[in-house]
Amino acid sequence: MGDEDVVLLDFWPSPFGMRVRIALAEKEIKYEYKEEDLRNKSDLLLKMNPVHKKIPVLIYNGKPVCESLIQVQYIDEIWPHKSPLLPTDPYQRAIARFWGDFVDNKIYDLGRKLWTTKGEEQEAAKKEFIECLKLLEGELGNKAYFGGENLGYVDVVLVPFYSWFYAYEKCGNFSIETECPKLIAWAKRCMEKDTVSKSLPDQDKIYDFVLHLKKVFGIE
Repeated sequence: MGDEDVVLLDFWPSPFGMRVRIALAEKEIKYEYKEEDLRNKSDLLLKMNPVHKKIPVLIYNGKPVCESLIQVQYIDEIWPHKSPLLPTDPYQRAIARFWGDFVDNKIYDLGRKLWTTKGEEQEAAKKEFIECLKLLEGELGNKAYFGGENLGYVDVVLVPFYSWFYAYEKCGNFSIETECPKLIAWAKRCMEKDTVSKSLPDQDKIYDFVLHLKKVFGIE
């Protein structure tokens, strides 16, 4: 199959959208990127994702696919010719999906609490956030990537949050590298790949975005 009609509805700071950008880059698929204004959502977004009305939305030949984990798996299945992301072994695929689900259920919400809360609530979120990263670090082990020798599904799912790490650290007053040095080494290894580094915004830009959100929401 070709890449003749691929569109991504996205919002630049979204770690979920970054996943799709990385997956498409790994597969060398050209696509049209449409930046969404989430305060004034486009008719196309509302039409293509009428249930959740959220980005990212991947549109292939006019058909929408929603939710980033599903999108990454879909991309891997539609374009299997290059850079396979999920393992071929059914058990290993299940394990990869488990950790992808773990990242979705834990990292985003805990990270958000690091910049939206303070005091005891923030400290509790920071403690759980670090515990989750340590679990992921344990799963990584001594491998170059979660996928083994090559970038894989869990790498694509998790590495977008690296662009948010600086903001989390500044708001939570801690060092992720001190707590999880192997995980940061892994993230830097991922960033050596153009498919990753060109798909992720600069950490300072994300931090400025978070400061803007804190001001908008009245969070001191």
